[in-house]
Amino acid sequence: MPIRRLPIRKLIGPTLMTVIMLLILLGLGTWQVRRLAWKQAILAQIARAEAAPPMPLPTGSEASIPVPFTKVAVTGTLMHNLSARYAAEVRDTRAGPELGALLIEPLQREGAPPLLVDRGWVPIKRTSPVADPRGAITIAGYVHQADTPGLFSPHDDVAGRHFYTLDPNAIGAALGLDRVAPFILIAMGPPPPERLPIPADHLPRPPNNHLQYAITWYGLAAALVVIFTVWARKAARE
Repeated sequence: MPIRRLPIRKLIGPTLMTVIMLLILLGLGTWQVRRLAWKQAILAQIARAEAAPPMPLPTGSEASIPVPFTKVAVTGTLMHNLSARYAAEVRDTRAGPELGALLIEPLQREGAPPLLVDRGWVPIKRTSPVADPRGAITIAGYVHQADTPGLFSPHDDVAGRHFYTLDPNAIGAALGLDRVAPFILIAMGPPPPERLPIPADHLPRPPNNHLQYAITWYGLAAALVVIFTVWARKAARE
């Protein structure tokens, strides 16, 4: 049977819808490609920062907040009597999975407000002692800017000193400190032998799924073209 020409008026609607959807899918794919380049640059920056030695944190002025994820070294005295917990996380231990939280303690510095330090993960039910270094110590880690609670963030237990938003001002106020540094230091390094807490062992790395997303959007665009072509040829035979 010869293929008839499909009236143009019957093609206008489907063609217009197909073109619009195709442009949207191609635009989403291109956006993900750009996001991929942006994310790769961030990951490369984090890798360079992780490989570099920590820089001394200036204490003369708190007017300038260090760039997030900057590796720094800070010297001071930990105030073990003023501790708090942050978040809730289950980790595998020798005794099996255990629920724990991150230990927050202020670091008293000379000539600067106390700096809240995330010393690392400790189980809620501790079976090992927590290392309590005395006197002046130097802690290496990375800078974490203050968080703000989201719409679905759990409520902080201020009385119990257990927080779910990493807000130094709120945590510092609950600890009775009039003023603290406007950022948090996330301690890095190996854990003390047979002791707690367990500090971070690397800088955080954001997920990078943009290549998969780009392939998905471009694949949908190609499928749309195929479907429209098949439909148009079938409609022409009717």
